[in-house]
Amino acid sequence: MVDAVLQGVQTPGATRKRSSLRRTMQRKSTVAFLMALPLILMIAFLVIYPALYSLHLATLNKSMERFVGFGNFLFLFKRETFWKVVEQSCIFALTAVFFKAIIGFTVAHFVHNVPNDRQRKWRGMLLVPWVIPPAMSCLAWLWLFDPSYSAFNWVLGIFNIGPVPWTGDAFWARFSVILVNIWIGAPFFMIMYLAALKSVPDQLYEAAAIDGANWWQRIWYITLPMMRNIIAITALFSLIVTFANFDIVQILTQGGPIDLTHVFATWSFTLGIQGNDIPLGAAVSLFMVPILTVAAVFILRDITRRGNES
Repeated sequence: MVDAVLQGVQTPGATRKRSSLRRTMQRKSTVAFLMALPLILMIAFLVIYPALYSLHLATLNKSMERFVGFGNFLFLFKRETFWKVVEQSCIFALTAVFFKAIIGFTVAHFVHNVPNDRQRKWRGMLLVPWVIPPAMSCLAWLWLFDPSYSAFNWVLGIFNIGPVPWTGDAFWARFSVILVNIWIGAPFFMIMYLAALKSVPDQLYEAAAIDGANWWQRIWYITLPMMRNIIAITALFSLIVTFANFDIVQILTQGGPIDLTHVFATWSFTLGIQGNDIPLGAAVSLFMVPILTVAAVFILRDITRRGNES
């Protein structure tokens, strides 16, 4: 009786408000946005604000007291070292990502064909290079490349092959930093590709085998088309991380010999922190933005185009 009376005295406005709120919360997009809002705010604080502040710093002079506009960028364009850094960064990133993708794809197929009861062991072992902190891995590799106590040179000496200047020669220094980056990053490709392989229906392979398709044809016409989006997204993520890589080059070569292994991150650190010219270092770091933007637009546009075609 009392409940009926209370329900009778409720105003139509209050009822409409509760119905509107209920409809709003039932919308999946609204709920998803509210749940992601803390992460969006965190990204805005940790990424967007530093990026805008870096852009502001790049327009100041060395003492950060006077606005110089594009002066720092024009100064960099005239320096030969800057173009060496651009070249080295592109070689470092593209070569490392290419070989990480090839190795990750090959190893993922190997693990995928292992019986399920042993896959966990293989996945755990193969993920070790990616799980170990990069700085610790680089210190171990630095010992392997050491000019006096190099384990690699000791092995080569057994076969009467002369010592290799791993970090003292421009070619071998580039080879060394790329090799370490591949060793650290290939497991990430492997685990992503392994997850994509498990999503490919076995019925497609069985039908292709019945039609007489060989191993390479099944890879080319079934596996790669089914994995193309994962391959593209993984390559994009790795390209961004590799371009911004700092610890491998800094620990192994510190940009040497003669600045021939510097990438954007290490040269920005050298100019901004060690050279006490923070605006110039900020200007160097900002040059990664247009390069990565072009790569991201190209890859994402290709994914969108293929999605619309399918």
